Amino acid sequence: MEIQRRAFILAILPAIRLFAQSAPAAPGTQAPSEAPVEFVCPMHPDVRSPQPGYCPRCGMKLVANLPDRVEYPLKMAVHPSAPQAGRELRLAFTVLDPKTGKPVTDFQVMHEKLYHLFIVSQDLKYFVHDHPERASDGTFHFSTVLPKPGMYRVLSDFYPTGGTPQLIVKTIVLPGVAVTPGAELKPDLSPKDSANMQVLLTMRPAQPIAGMKTLLFFHLEPSDGLELYLGSWSHMLAASDDLIDMIHDHPFIADGGPQMQFNVIFPRARTYRVWVQFQRKGVVNTAVFDVPVSELK
Repeated sequence: MEIQRRAFILAILPAIRLFAQSAPAAPGTQAPSEAPVEFVCPMHPDVRSPQPGYCPRCGMKLVANLPDRVEYPLKMAVHPSAPQAGRELRLAFTVLDPKTGKPVTDFQVMHEKLYHLFIVSQDLKYFVHDHPERASDGTFHFSTVLPKPGMYRVLSDFYPTGGTPQLIVKTIVLPGVAVTPGAELKPDLSPKDSANMQVLLTMRPAQPIAGMKTLLFFHLEPSDGLELYLGSWSHMLAASDDLIDMIHDHPFIADGGPQMQFNVIFPRARTYRVWVQFQRKGVVNTAVFDVPVSELK
C-alpha cells in the first residue's frame, strides 16, 4: 500500500509543478518574476520612471535596478611630489573596486565624458571644470598649472560600470602661504556679465534655509543660440565658504529657453559660491554668485 501511495505521488508531481507555475497569483500579491522594474537616473536618484528613457534634468540614460550606492576609493598621485605655483602639475587618478581593491578600468560616459574634474582654490577665486584623459590601464591623467600657493580642493565626478556615479573630493597644498581653507564671502546676487550673455539670479525663498529646498532661477539675456553643454543645458558647482561642502548639479527645469530652474538643498548655514555654466553659440559662459544660507529659526 505504501509503495502504491509513493508511486501515485511521483506520478502527479509534474502536474502539480505545472499548475503552480501557471496558476494566477492570489489577490493582492504578485509573482516575483513579474515584479515591476523601476528605471532610475544614476546621477539624480529622485528621477524615476516605470519605462526606459532619459533623465529630463541631466540627459543621462535611466538605469534599471540601479545598485545601492557604494563609495569607490580614489587614489590621486601628484607629480612632482612637491608642487609649485606657476609650474606644470600632473595628476593621476586611480579608481579602486571597493570589493576587490583592484583598479577599475571600465567606466560609463557621463555628460559626454568619462571623468569630470573641478578644482577650486582656498580663496574661491580660481575655478576649473575640465576632463582628464584615460590611459590604457584605466588611470586618468590631467596636467595643469595652478596660479598661486595655497590649498586647492579637487572634486572628481565619474561613473564606474556596475556601480553608481561618484563625487569624491581630494586636496592639494602648494607651499608658500598659510593654509586657510575657504574665504569670507559677502552675499552677491547681482547680475553677471559673462562671455557672451548676462545671467540674472532670483531665488525662492529669497533667503535660503539650510536643509530646505531652494529654487534658483537663472535668467539668460540673450538666450538665442543657447546650446547643450556636455549633454545638459547647464552645469552648476556650489562650494561652501569653508570648502567643506561641494555640490555638482544640473537644472531641474530647462528647455533651451531664457530661464532655468535648479532645486538645491544647501546642507549648512554658510555662504556658498555658485559657479553656473551655459553654452551659447559655441562659447562657454561661467557666472559666479555668492548665496547666503541661514539656519531655520
